[in-house]
Amino acid sequence: MHGWSGKFLRVNLSKNKAKTEKYDAALAKNFLGGRGFAIKILWDELNPGTAPLSPENKLIFAIGPLTGLTLPSSGKMVIAAKSPITGGYGDGNIGTYAAVHMRKAGYDAVIVDGKAEKPTVLLIQDGKVSFLNGEDFWGLSSFETEEKLREVYGKTVGVLSIGQAGENLVKFANIVCQGGRAGGRPGMGAVMGSKNLKAVIISSSAEPEIAYLEEFKKLSGKAYKEILTKPNYSFWKRQGTMMTVEWCQKNSVLPAYNYREGVFDDADAIGGFMMEKLKIAQRGCPNCNMTCGNVIEDSEGKESELDYENVVMLGSNIGLNDLRKVAVLNRLADEFGLDAISLGNTLGFAMEASQKGLIKEKIEWGDFDFIKTLIKEIAYRKGLGETLADGTLFLAEKLGGTAKEWAMNVKGLEISAYDCHSAPAMALAYGTSPIGAHHKDAWVISWEMQVGRESYGENKVDKVIEFQRIRGGVFESLVTCRLPWIELGFELDWYTKFLYAVTGLKISWDELNVIADRIYTLIRAFWVREYGGNWSVEMDVPPARWFKEPLTKGPLKGAKLNREKYDEMLQMYYRKRGWDSRGIPTKTILMKLGLTDVAEKLEKYVKLTA
Repeated sequence: MHGWSGKFLRVNLSKNKAKTEKYDAALAKNFLGGRGFAIKILWDELNPGTAPLSPENKLIFAIGPLTGLTLPSSGKMVIAAKSPITGGYGDGNIGTYAAVHMRKAGYDAVIVDGKAEKPTVLLIQDGKVSFLNGEDFWGLSSFETEEKLREVYGKTVGVLSIGQAGENLVKFANIVCQGGRAGGRPGMGAVMGSKNLKAVIISSSAEPEIAYLEEFKKLSGKAYKEILTKPNYSFWKRQGTMMTVEWCQKNSVLPAYNYREGVFDDADAIGGFMMEKLKIAQRGCPNCNMTCGNVIEDSEGKESELDYENVVMLGSNIGLNDLRKVAVLNRLADEFGLDAISLGNTLGFAMEASQKGLIKEKIEWGDFDFIKTLIKEIAYRKGLGETLADGTLFLAEKLGGTAKEWAMNVKGLEISAYDCHSAPAMALAYGTSPIGAHHKDAWVISWEMQVGRESYGENKVDKVIEFQRIRGGVFESLVTCRLPWIELGFELDWYTKFLYAVTGLKISWDELNVIADRIYTLIRAFWVREYGGNWSVEMDVPPARWFKEPLTKGPLKGAKLNREKYDEMLQMYYRKRGWDSRGIPTKTILMKLGLTDVAEKLEKYVKLTA
């Protein structure tokens, strides 16, 4: 097969064994790669009820047919497992040279299970797999680990590692590479740590086969030039995602003080133009010519790579108005291997709990020195950090009362950086995200501001599904970055052309959308299977704060979501997805998508609707 190697690498850490196996070509046809492969493997191979931090959980590194090739922003990889913070399907993508090397190495997925007897570094090098003693690296930050490994194995190898947070099983620990690229928000770093796997090194000098090489080279060259012509390119290169701070402030969707507000008085102090004044470098993922990693020198004199979500969650959401100090917190998160979005949410929740007298610790909004200490405590599970390390849902359940109403998560995963007091479509996107609250699957908020934020109509449900298909279904399975399309307007037709040149297969967007629906429906089946009789519509509903507590400041003062209208949108979403009123796939849609065997297995856990 062109575009796919047709091979997986299976690694058992308990036995220090690895083997290559072939898979049926139908898997590529039906699930494409990346996220599609990950959920199919987890559904087929993971025993229902498997504890996320047990040796039996599978940690999957997966790429797609376009990954790692010389086409725009292709240096991406999906990392997936059953999530320790949600108990459902979890994944994240990461821009990394490990993706490029994995493509060269000829593995469409690396599937890791078991638990090493002692800290281990997995080395995949030119067809040989080695299990290296990682004890000297255990206890080091992700930055230190990668630096030391590169000194030995070369500056150009791909390295994925965890920091102390992953080692200590913090439930929102992620996986880090290249001094600030991070992925796996739903605790993929904790899963890696639970297996005593400190790092993965991938290196290969081989080149992947392409169906129509000369056509691909011409197409690729045109594509890179096309991106340079886009109207927003120059401003994007200046600010990247940091431009979003000012946009969100203008539209009253900037999270402030644990999502109590949609504006922040000092937004300019942490925004894109302030970043430009402090900017000293720019970084990007492999094969990208619209690099978005803006680097500044933080208040401790060290480099920190910034983007919108991290800055806002560690800035306005916790009341901190100094970008250089925010950059310190962001760097610490990356060094420790903590997801900055969940970290900022958890800190904001703890501050509000302190303000309300629900915890004994006194934490003031924007208290930089205390927050620095607390971040380290979370990474090492010490003091208050021991409790915060499990995330906002766990802490809210522990506090009881109304705490769940202002614990800003969906299904246990903390909400990323957009307030939805007056953005019902974006609220629906968070509610129905396949990994818990995250914007990557359906960032509809910009479109929603243009068409009217007050409405709860069918057009919004349609747009959420459309974006989920494109962003979460196709891009997450190709695997390439969605930013050329969503930020610069790089046309979607490019990707069917790339697919044809690479694979030799003519796959239309209609066919890609069916694949995306198959992936989303299988992910939903996985969630329902894992929760069984505990599955509820309420799992697709954002926190009560957005419905009960109106904004108290800004141009949208008084705004809040309408729960009844949200529920109507949610039911409409279910119907359009072919799911029943509980949000569970029907037998009809499962059979239509070629998932008949899934229906048979799922019926053991819940009664399916015809």
